[in-house]
Amino acid sequence: MVAPAWMHVQISAEQYDSWSEEQCAGIEIVDGMVVVSPSASKRYNRLARILANALDAAAGPDWNADTDFDVRLQDVPLTNRRPDVTVYRAETIDLTPTRPEHVLLVVEVVSPGSETTDRIVKVDQYAKAGIPFYWRIEQSATGVPIVYTYVLDPANRAYRDGEVFTGTVKATAPFPVTVDLGVM
Repeated sequence: MVAPAWMHVQISAEQYDSWSEEQCAGIEIVDGMVVVSPSASKRYNRLARILANALDAAAGPDWNADTDFDVRLQDVPLTNRRPDVTVYRAETIDLTPTRPEHVLLVVEVVSPGSETTDRIVKVDQYAKAGIPFYWRIEQSATGVPIVYTYVLDPANRAYRDGEVFTGTVKATAPFPVTVDLGVM
């Protein structure tokens, strides 16, 4: 397959904002270049949806949790990421694009092909953007998810390791949540 010409040139925030939602689905923009995301498996999508639903229910009226939309990390060069789950301020639901200052937590579910990006690249980008919490979820050999949590150190804009959970996710501030991720 030959990639379309627009995938070989740097695009601006204005160009991207003019594209339809269908054109933006399944891609991220990193340093102005289009990065195509492979289609996720049913297990991957289900895990993200279960977690988003649980976080949304626990978040109360001030926060929303959703899947599959852009978070604009920077305008120049354009960097849009599409976290698997995003917890963001409820009052910003109609603001587009969603900015890091609207976001409390981003979650990436690691799938084959995204390991390096989710473990190294996105961690650095989310921290530099100032997003307070990052969770990375990986499937163990037994199929039970392992959740790695990270907390932003605002002084150096880097994450420090938080707790690691298997099968159950527990979060405290700003809201408590318990999710049995082992039942898939």
